[in-house]
Amino acid sequence: MTREEILRVPALTPGARRILEVASELFYRRGIHAVGVDTIAAESGLTKRTLYDRFGSKEKLVTVYLQARHEAWWGRLEQRIAEAPAPRVLAVFDAYLDDPLATDRGCAFLNASGELPAGHPAHRVVRAHKQAVRRRLAELLQGEVDDPDATADHLFLLLEGGVAHRGVDRHHHLLSAARTMAERLVGAAAQDGTR
Repeated sequence: MTREEILRVPALTPGARRILEVASELFYRRGIHAVGVDTIAAESGLTKRTLYDRFGSKEKLVTVYLQARHEAWWGRLEQRIAEAPAPRVLAVFDAYLDDPLATDRGCAFLNASGELPAGHPAHRVVRAHKQAVRRRLAELLQGEVDDPDATADHLFLLLEGGVAHRGVDRHHHLLSAARTMAERLVGAAAQDGTR
């Protein structure tokens, strides 16, 4: 299965969309383990049977939650990149800083990864999302620096550290600092490439 297939949200009925909308908010705010299917069904105004008919299991619902989160965020990221001035790679940091999705509890993907057992199918979505972000950083650095892969690794670590810490202190100051460091790093790498 390709990364794109792993990240693709399946077709959903209106009832499934309602369940997903409610579950997404609850999973992010309270945690995946803390939220049961009874709560999701009650808060969505639908039955547990509808939830199971549409998703089959809580595992599948968690997987679709992460796929949908990726899809929503990725669409806004690409729009931001298209409108960004050079160096466009900084738009990835800006996407995390200014995204309308809730991020005050940190990264939904890292949070899920920390909660889920090793064999949970949603781990594939977490890995695919993180790989896609890392790959996009390298793509945006092509032609900007001598070694886009090495620079992308550094930027990815800065980004992940800033986003993860946001869940700890509930502020963006470290993510903002990571963006400033990224800007300096890209500028220095670009200068090294012109010498």
